[in-house]
Amino acid sequence: MSTRKKILIAGIGLISPLGSGLKETTLSLKKNISAIAPLDKTVFQLRQSPPLPVGQIRSVDQSPLPRTHTLAIKAAKLAMNGISATPDAVIIGTTTGGILHTEELLSAEVTDPGQYRHHGLNSVAEEVAGAIHCSGPALTVSTACSSGTVAISMALKMLQSGQAEYVLAGGVDSLCRLTYYGFHSLQLVDHTGSRPMDIKRQGMSVAEGVSLLLLTCDETATPLAQILGCGLSCDAHHPASPHPEGKGAMEAMQQAMNNGAVQARDIDYINLHGTGTPDNDIAESKAIVALFPEPPPLSSIKGATGHSLAASGAIEAAIVTLCIREGFIPGNTGCLKADPECGLSPILQPRQQPVRTVLSNSFGFGGNNACLVIAASDYPTSGLAISTTSPLTILGKACISGAGHTENSMGSFSRLEAIAGVLNGKILAKDLPARAVRRLGRFSKLAMAIADAALRDSGLQNSPDSVFLGTGWGALSETCSFLDKLRESDEKFPSPLDFVGSVHNSAAGQIAIIHKATGTNITNSGGDYSFEQALLATDTFLDDSSPGAFLLAADEAHAVLSPLFDPSITPETPLADGGGGFYVTRKAIPGKISIQLSFFHKYQETTLTELINAFTEKESAEKECAMILAGIPAADCRDGKRQLDIFMRQTGLDIPVIHYRKFTGEFASASSVAAVMAIHLLEESVVARDRKILVLGFGKYLSAIEFMYQ
Repeated sequence: MSTRKKILIAGIGLISPLGSGLKETTLSLKKNISAIAPLDKTVFQLRQSPPLPVGQIRSVDQSPLPRTHTLAIKAAKLAMNGISATPDAVIIGTTTGGILHTEELLSAEVTDPGQYRHHGLNSVAEEVAGAIHCSGPALTVSTACSSGTVAISMALKMLQSGQAEYVLAGGVDSLCRLTYYGFHSLQLVDHTGSRPMDIKRQGMSVAEGVSLLLLTCDETATPLAQILGCGLSCDAHHPASPHPEGKGAMEAMQQAMNNGAVQARDIDYINLHGTGTPDNDIAESKAIVALFPEPPPLSSIKGATGHSLAASGAIEAAIVTLCIREGFIPGNTGCLKADPECGLSPILQPRQQPVRTVLSNSFGFGGNNACLVIAASDYPTSGLAISTTSPLTILGKACISGAGHTENSMGSFSRLEAIAGVLNGKILAKDLPARAVRRLGRFSKLAMAIADAALRDSGLQNSPDSVFLGTGWGALSETCSFLDKLRESDEKFPSPLDFVGSVHNSAAGQIAIIHKATGTNITNSGGDYSFEQALLATDTFLDDSSPGAFLLAADEAHAVLSPLFDPSITPETPLADGGGGFYVTRKAIPGKISIQLSFFHKYQETTLTELINAFTEKESAEKECAMILAGIPAADCRDGKRQLDIFMRQTGLDIPVIHYRKFTGEFASASSVAAVMAIHLLEESVVARDRKILVLGFGKYLSAIEFMYQ
């Protein structure tokens, strides 16, 4: 029996309303102060008063970059301070990206697309990777308020499986109008400041912050603590409310302890998600009471920091590391009298007490739950090593394009006809239950229709239990509608429905609800490489014990926002959208087609050479590879064509190359449709069954996805 690798926390970059760095944060926590105060105009001007209490960082460096990016880069440099190693990957959880800057631009009616280049969530990870010279994958997770914890969980899995040796992971969000007014529209904000677990609590306080952890399996590093395990689940209950009995939360906590090979009695402290909203606090309490006959000391720090959304779980991972190192438990700031309905007694004042193991909880919109078990660096690690996994098996496929659903789209493709365009909304949703989708925007309908069709194509009765979704831009319709209504009403009447639908993981949450998928639920946002990121996440988390997963990617076309956000779309570019998806399993099944992401790196001359080296044996490569579907986004046309020419010339491959975007049109998730094209070509015996088809991506990233019969 081999021992599982230790995953060590080698560095932390932490900036929150409590302070910058570990020392300032520790002092603030031990004083039990609250940094929640009325929003001031240095972040953005309000048209309505009085300002709501928020957790605001009072000093942010001046930078041409948006506030989120500026905070993330500063935290990254703090985490890397004194460390010579370069991370193999960067994984950032965020929900806001550059939206604060976008709000200002839209309000000023700026039409220059170049001004919006930092809107995308993926731009945060890209800027961080550039600042610390990381040439590996820069991945973006967006699972609402659990994003930072999910990002750390993904880093943990990548390190355990040997995919990387150093990964910088965490979460960041800045204050913005979308979240400030959005949570207020849901009546989830406490106008006196957040009071988690208090009998008189009325809601949360929206906040901002960042925490990035440098994680490594290199035991020569000087560790601050270690991460023993993680657990992810989905409530599959409601887009914005938790399961009333905390079933998803309980499952994530139990998974984290199982994954970390610890039991309830081994936990010294529980860091509560504890937002201060009545329903969330009660649901989390029920889950804890069910798992812990005698709960250990527990508290929430959100009465001190506010709720920094995607950053919150990563901030709390950093803080519980401080608790372990400093031997203290933070107080449940803001709580004067615990709500007896919760059945818990939080620690009200900071307490000096040895702490060796901590369970840290994060829960978010869409029912996304994520938990970590963090322990002292010398805590004994047990359990089996995690080995590299086999390719995924495809049980069902589906796509939507301007030409229609799968059959129509692939029929047109077989006739070498373009399938680009925007499918009529009624045709798009023709097979979806009307009651379930009547209030959903185009993005969620696209994703749900693809998932449903992939299930039907599988011929199976049971849905998979996990959902992995990639999207470049998310729900543009709801985002635009929310900001329009906010501006038109002079910020008096924000739309709660649009706000809930605007989060990037809204579609994955809706799929989980319809299909009762209570397993892992992750949304990735990687621009033109969003499907590749979702495939990487699926490969990282899906194991033999799971019945399977929906793996899909989708993007909607929006007449106003698409030309501003997507650099591949110009005013002259016909709008196109759609996506592709699959029902996949980890189990190998003879006669089925497998999918495998065999290469994914940021473009550099060295990484192009690495991709070429994988195919340098001409005779062997030509025998294995029958065809290439090449994807070059229009914005990267010149560089992408040069990269493809070098690849073909130096590999010596003499096989057909199809430029799939000439068929699909320009939209971020086009590679997911190309994946369906590849499977269609194999199933139609266009190539021999003993040969593979490659979907290659060129441009800012180089990627290779392999399809072949097992």
